[in-house]
Amino acid sequence: MSFDSRSLDRLRELGRSLPKRLPEPEPAVTPKARQVRHKVETEQDPDLLFQELMQVSPDGTVPEHLMARLKELEQRRIPAPTNTTTGAAARDLPPLPRNHAGPGKTTRPQPPNVPPGSEEESLYVAFGQLLLEDDEVSD
Repeated sequence: MSFDSRSLDRLRELGRSLPKRLPEPEPAVTPKARQVRHKVETEQDPDLLFQELMQVSPDGTVPEHLMARLKELEQRRIPAPTNTTTGAAARDLPPLPRNHAGPGKTTRPQPPNVPPGSEEESLYVAFGQLLLEDDEVSD
């Protein structure tokens, strides 16, 4: 596209008379950034954070993001175990029982040593039946 000399001169004049570019607006600071944050959001000690969470929550429930933050703080606090401390700690622990068949529900409960026909045995039986009934109701 070509312009004649008169139109080109006119465009240059208009270009000189246009207002200068406005400065970029400063980013608006959100009110949240100015507000003082709650201690639950700023606490760095896991023990104090747990206490704050329990005080804030009326029924003891804690949102997942705050639980994740608590776990992260606890992980930071616990140093990674070294071989020397692991060996010393293992020596201080009592030995595991030999009749341990495995974790969880694969183990069978040991029957109590009570005389057959006694009141104590009948209480154990009644309690076991209540537990079984409770399992049936919850399934």
